[in-house]
Amino acid sequence: MAITAESPDTQPQNALQAAIWVVGAAASFMLMMIAVRELTTTMSSFQVLSFRSIVGIPIMCLVAWHMGFRKIRSRRVGMQISRNIVHFGGQWCWVIGVTLLPLAHVTALDFTMPMWTAVIAILFLGEKAKSHRVFALLMGLAGVLVILRPGLEIVTEGALVVLFGAVLYGASNVMMKSLLSEDAPWVIVFWMQVIQLPLSLLPAIFWFDWVWPEWADAPWLLAIGVTGMTAHFCLARAFQLADATVCIPVDFVRLPLAALVGWLFYSEGLSIWVLAGALLIFGGNYYSVWRETRSGKLAREKA
Repeated sequence: MAITAESPDTQPQNALQAAIWVVGAAASFMLMMIAVRELTTTMSSFQVLSFRSIVGIPIMCLVAWHMGFRKIRSRRVGMQISRNIVHFGGQWCWVIGVTLLPLAHVTALDFTMPMWTAVIAILFLGEKAKSHRVFALLMGLAGVLVILRPGLEIVTEGALVVLFGAVLYGASNVMMKSLLSEDAPWVIVFWMQVIQLPLSLLPAIFWFDWVWPEWADAPWLLAIGVTGMTAHFCLARAFQLADATVCIPVDFVRLPLAALVGWLFYSEGLSIWVLAGALLIFGGNYYSVWRETRSGKLAREKA
């Protein structure tokens, strides 16, 4: 008998492959962080983001040429534009955070994004506020308070910017969920590159001093353009191969990896409070995903 994707014999193999893809995504995010740090020493945040699209658009055009240019048409152009304005805001906040905060600090606060996605989906899509989602929200808020420790330490502008960026990313995810009902994922990525180019390029030219890159910047410019796509592709591939309960714990490797990169390249330390807060956020997210996955499996078994 042929072994199908649903066979128990293939599940461990799929889980291992999914874990490798998640690690690939984490490595992409880390390389992107380093590229942002290096480039923002001489360029504005808007110019850095514009090069992300300048590098990404030719790559996506090659994909469109291979797939067929007719297939890149979006059925919901208005939603694509709205979603990319919100997503660009989240990216800009993330870039600012990377320039102001230790990399591990940015990564820990970035883990709150699933929490904000759930809140926005409940408020605007009418999704049910199930008990495990409320629990994840409370755990996430507790984790944020542990990391920021308001009243004990001054809450920095960088931390607030990263948190706001996570909220924008959450809203972007909700809008993307709506888009995926009619547009393919690669269509969404294509329009992301096209729409976000003027959003970054115009401010970079007219509001800031444009700095022409040097040859030494070329590897970082290429890295920021490529990793922006590989990170999302790796995560999408991982979730195709295995349940979120497999992928999310592996994704937590981003925190120690960010701490290691920050320590090796920028002499940054890892605060015990950041680690404790990240564990709270992770625990809430993982429990919520585990409950969602368990409920889905039980529903399928009853059917």
